[in-house]
Amino acid sequence: MTEYLKTYMKTAAERLENASDKLTLEELLAEHKDKIAYMQHERIVHFLVTMMFAIVLTIFMSALCFTENLALLLLVTIILVLLAFYIKHYYFLENTVQKMYRVYDDILSKLRNIERGMEK
Repeated sequence: MTEYLKTYMKTAAERLENASDKLTLEELLAEHKDKIAYMQHERIVHFLVTMMFAIVLTIFMSALCFTENLALLLLVTIILVLLAFYIKHYYFLENTVQKMYRVYDDILSKLRNIERGMEK
């Protein structure tokens, strides 16, 4: 997902820079809105999974405090590592979706400028 998003953002920026007519910008805008919706869904799913891992980690850490089971220590360690990776990925998704909002605004701005140029 990370590579997919990086590639898409690079492509979208290039397409926006090279777009010079209303039709191209409208197509880019429609596609970008779809990608934003898809990434928002992806972000929500990853948020829920991250929170689930955090809750499970809390439960197992609490159990570890009351027992001296080494298997629980191993389980807590594994969950902690997984949670760290989920948080890292969620952070990337969150920041990328916010960048997508800025690109969306840039597309709208360029589209409005072209429309104003046509009106004059």
